Amino acid sequence: MKSFKKIALAMVAAMTTATIVATPASAAVMTVAVDLNGTANTTASALATPASLPVPADNTVDAADALRFVATVDTGTAVTVTATNATIVSALHTSAAPVTASSGSSSLTIATGTGTSATFYVYTKTTAIGSVVITNQGTTLTYYVQGTAGKINNLTVSAPASGAAGTKQDILVTATDVFGNKVSGKSLTATVFAATATLDSATATTAATLTDFGVATFKATLPTVGTRSLVMFAPTTSTDAVSGAVTGLTAPTLAPFAEITVRDMTAELAAVTAAKVSAENALAAAVANAATAKAAADAEIAKLKAEAVAAKVASDSATATAIAAKDAEIAKLKADNAAALAALKKAFNALATKWNKANPKAKVTLVK
Repeated sequence: MKSFKKIALAMVAAMTTATIVATPASAAVMTVAVDLNGTANTTASALATPASLPVPADNTVDAADALRFVATVDTGTAVTVTATNATIVSALHTSAAPVTASSGSSSLTIATGTGTSATFYVYTKTTAIGSVVITNQGTTLTYYVQGTAGKINNLTVSAPASGAAGTKQDILVTATDVFGNKVSGKSLTATVFAATATLDSATATTAATLTDFGVATFKATLPTVGTRSLVMFAPTTSTDAVSGAVTGLTAPTLAPFAEITVRDMTAELAAVTAAKVSAENALAAAVANAATAKAAADAEIAKLKAEAVAAKVASDSATATAIAAKDAEIAKLKADNAAALAALKKAFNALATKWNKANPKAKVTLVK
């Protein structure tokens, strides 16, 4: 019995030893180093302090505008990255392997193979805050990025199509970079052609508030005479705008204009009044014509009614005359028939009387 216990204890010890040997070491927790063009960033993990990145306005994604991430992990594992409002690339731009503002994707998986690190880059084309989520073996780390708008690439104008002569009109000019991000704090200059308007100020600065970010407002007083106002806009300082088109990106529009039709309200009112009087006169004439036509129609109806009444009277008279003539003719025929019948009866009775006298035994009945 003691021998059996010793054997059992020896087996348990052997199994325990084998289990301890087979258990792998604890997995290393992923760490991530972040830098921009060699300068470390230690604040991008907080939403309130995202990494600030210039947008790739030159259409090349290089170290100056891409945040570098180096994730240190266990060998043989994979690092998964997803981005929102940002783009992931595995390498930076070189002349041999261009990386442009259209390169990359919103997700990437990097297998470390025999190594222990995964390197990738993130850039953004928007001034909206973006997120970068990195996952490895159950560890998830989140970082934030935000683009800074580039130079003015486009100016767009919003102005009323027309306005009354001598009135003041607001003209709104919006400044955006090549990716459509609004650019604030930049001075714009307006130029009026041929004295077709008067500006409160020839310059205005694109605003930075939420309601009018990137928009400059110009106030133009339209002329009292003339048919239109023409105002052109441009950046006040040339260095605030792109110097020319960049291959692969939207061409710049830096000299738009507003054209406002000047309305002569006095002339328009006179024209409207004249049209109103003309319409009223036409209506009065139409009413008069209608009254005349109605009177003529009423007279015609009365005439037709009288003719109908006369025709009925004549018809009734003719009918009565015809009936009277017919009645007279019938009465005459009745009288003639009665006279003929009486004469016939009289002749028959005379003959019958003679017969009865001559033939007392074969008398015939007299006709009454």
